[in-house]
Amino acid sequence: METIDTITNLIKAEIKQQYGTISKFSEASGIPYSTITNALNKGVGTMAYDTVVKICGMLNIHQAFSSHLILFDERFMELYNKLKALDEKGIHTVSTVLNVEYLRCANEGDASVKGFNGVGLAVKETVNDEKRIRELIRKVKNEKT
Repeated sequence: METIDTITNLIKAEIKQQYGTISKFSEASGIPYSTITNALNKGVGTMAYDTVVKICGMLNIHQAFSSHLILFDERFMELYNKLKALDEKGIHTVSTVLNVEYLRCANEGDASVKGFNGVGLAVKETVNDEKRIRELIRKVKNEKT
């Protein structure tokens, strides 16, 4: 028995989740039902490239790198569009918060932030060393100039 590839399995799952049935997806996409079912049974590699691109576009499946498939759902697209609209200060702020939250989740709540003179510092424990903070600020200012 032939193994069905990753993209075929992802497409099957997304059609089921987003449209419920292949026939509803077929109707919405304009792709014949038989074309979709044959491709999903045999693998999308048997399907015309343009048709695969159309299916993936309708399901918000995009290839970021040669071997990585990513599903860009509505929530991701909303965040992405907001990030695109930010200036450098906004990107820095979001990046700082994201790093702190990542550390918090990755270390089960060990992260904290110490804000000082407009510089956010994400660390595993609370920073109370004012001399160390001033040194970090000096380094940041020197890197910018």
